[in-house]
Amino acid sequence: MAPALTDALPTAPHNLHAPLDIFPDGLKTTGQHEPLYDHIVPFERFPKEITGKTVWRPEDYRDQPEKWTHRFTPEQIAELSAAADAFLASKTPLTGISKSNFQVPNLAPFLEQLRLDLIDGKGFILFKGFPVQEWGNHKSAVAYMGLGTYLGYFVSQNSRGHVLGHVKDLGEDSTQIDKVRIYRTNARQYFHADDCDIVGLLCIARALEGGESDIVSSHNVYNHLAAERPDVLKTLTEPIWYFDRKGETSKGQKEWIRTSVMYLERGENPRVYTKWDPYFVRSLTRFSDAGLIPPLSDAQHEAIRVLEETCNAHSLHMVLEIGDIQFVANSHVLHARTAYKDHAPPAPRRHLMRLWLATPESEGGWKLPFWDSNEKKRGGIQVDDQPPVALLDAD
Repeated sequence: MAPALTDALPTAPHNLHAPLDIFPDGLKTTGQHEPLYDHIVPFERFPKEITGKTVWRPEDYRDQPEKWTHRFTPEQIAELSAAADAFLASKTPLTGISKSNFQVPNLAPFLEQLRLDLIDGKGFILFKGFPVQEWGNHKSAVAYMGLGTYLGYFVSQNSRGHVLGHVKDLGEDSTQIDKVRIYRTNARQYFHADDCDIVGLLCIARALEGGESDIVSSHNVYNHLAAERPDVLKTLTEPIWYFDRKGETSKGQKEWIRTSVMYLERGENPRVYTKWDPYFVRSLTRFSDAGLIPPLSDAQHEAIRVLEETCNAHSLHMVLEIGDIQFVANSHVLHARTAYKDHAPPAPRRHLMRLWLATPESEGGWKLPFWDSNEKKRGGIQVDDQPPVALLDAD
């Protein structure tokens, strides 16, 4: 049987039994890893066209927000509020929140259906009416993370172990792309996917202007490329791409990862998974200039340009208001953000609370060609034994 059609995964390369005094739920984020190269298949074996629920066009949703938005009902807010109050009263650290200690039995069936739609369907939703101004940051964070436990497992988002992230301009230089994570600036974010299965964003404060969201079905993008630029699509499926780790490495790890941009799941009827962020590809000149990795080829530069243009041409635009929550699947949806300008002090800066969630394959997640595909906290960014951290604001 060909490598791409087998479900066999190698033994985990390190011990994932996490001490409870460091990792409250006993689970450690597995972190960034190179793919299993014998599961990378040639372009000729990729589908000629993708069909199904994961393929959508912006015109399918642009004028029908009821198809992709959900306003919390008073009953749902009351249930979330009661669960958050009970969790706060327990004095449990926020990093220890789980479905078992954040129970919302009436909302849970809806969230299970949402989880399936995120993983195997259109891959996005926008919640409205989350009372962040009434609850304040602490209770809002509890309710938001509690909501997230029904969709996946929290993974660390950076080398400091942040499982509750904060998208906020901290005045860092966005041109220093080999050092700076763009979410900590006000710069434009090009279409990309994060190092997790599902990403959540809760709007705490809006910008004066800009900072708006765009999403696109990467399967719709794939179909357009297959029809119009198969040469670009082929380049994206080849394991010739290097992704920068920007110094967020454990002892003994390389500073980059070699992978594909698009690759197939393992097993029968494999779907096309897209893992992409141009900032992490363009930032590697310090290594290519030193001859440690190849520089980007003309074909790769062309692929970067065409991919971004195609995403822009077929994207759905949305604006996150205060109290909105966006969840997006990274497996088959790419997302972007426009540059923004904040209000002048003392008005609060634009602030989104971010979750990175993992969905292991044993619980319905995609069968990825990575050794950790069936680990509960697969993906994310984990540096050595850095414990999880859930701060209430950016640092």
